[in-house]
Amino acid sequence: MEPVTTTSYIVLGIALFMLLNSAAIAVYAERRVSAFIQNRLGPNRVGPYGLFQPFADVLKLLLKEDVTPERGFKTIHTIAPVIPVVTALMTVAVIPFGDGLYVTDINAGVLYLLAVNSLGVYGVTLGGWASNSKYSLLGGLRAAAQMISYELPLGMAVASCILFVGSLSVIDVVNSQEYWWNIIRNPIGAVIFIVASFAEANRTPFDLVEAEQELVGGFHTEYSSMKFGMFFLAEYMHVVIGSMLITTFFFGGYHLPFAGYWLPEMGSTAKAILDVSVFTLKTVFWAFTYIWVRWTIPRFKYNQVMKLGWKRMLPISILNFIGLAIIIYAWNHYLG
Repeated sequence: MEPVTTTSYIVLGIALFMLLNSAAIAVYAERRVSAFIQNRLGPNRVGPYGLFQPFADVLKLLLKEDVTPERGFKTIHTIAPVIPVVTALMTVAVIPFGDGLYVTDINAGVLYLLAVNSLGVYGVTLGGWASNSKYSLLGGLRAAAQMISYELPLGMAVASCILFVGSLSVIDVVNSQEYWWNIIRNPIGAVIFIVASFAEANRTPFDLVEAEQELVGGFHTEYSSMKFGMFFLAEYMHVVIGSMLITTFFFGGYHLPFAGYWLPEMGSTAKAILDVSVFTLKTVFWAFTYIWVRWTIPRFKYNQVMKLGWKRMLPISILNFIGLAIIIYAWNHYLG
């Protein structure tokens, strides 16, 4: 692992600032995009074009009473909302935003991302259990089952990307896409990863953990004030993190298409600006896609979600991994 330098701290500070603010931006964008899709106006009262609406929402949550169930597990009920926020913040440590613009390069950075990203479900599950409510408990159990179901194909999709580079470093995975993005070399893995990322974020059509028509509010039924606000913040932070991971593993990270063939040499400042701009635009596109899908596709039934994960995506991801391994081995030893 590389030592943490002053540049690393600067990058970390900027990344955390952007991630925390991206949640407010994503909330506003969700409302405006969903309004456009449904042919209505969306927020347009609080500030110009409704831009101050996210701040009004935060103020409203701060002024609400913080209610804890009398027979719930109060300590765990309080800690649970913090877990998904912290895990979302931890992921930015190994994501490269440009050439040399990352906090640290861990040799097992891919494993770190998968491990930390999967820890967020503990907050949802513990919150549902600690609320001492049947609706909250069902939402928490659904979250655990859904995470297990889709973490496996997601991991196999990432493993199929590692075959091309032979390294668990996220930096190496991104650099290997300078000429060919993984979406071109591994389209099946890309589709599996994107669908699994949507399921991991617990958003429509995979929002079985909330399912207000069935479970009132799911795991956060008994939450109010800023505890609910933390869960709300974590959801949108994971949308942004999911968009970053899709960009990093399958869409070249900060690289332009086929950049190794045509992009000329640039100064360090110009290159840094270009890299960050490219990475940001890709992330914004996928965050928009999260919103687009939520307001386009209806919620799946629970048996459909389980069937898709276990009977479709997992076998296909394993076969895709084996097929790519055979092709790469044959290319390196017989055709290359």
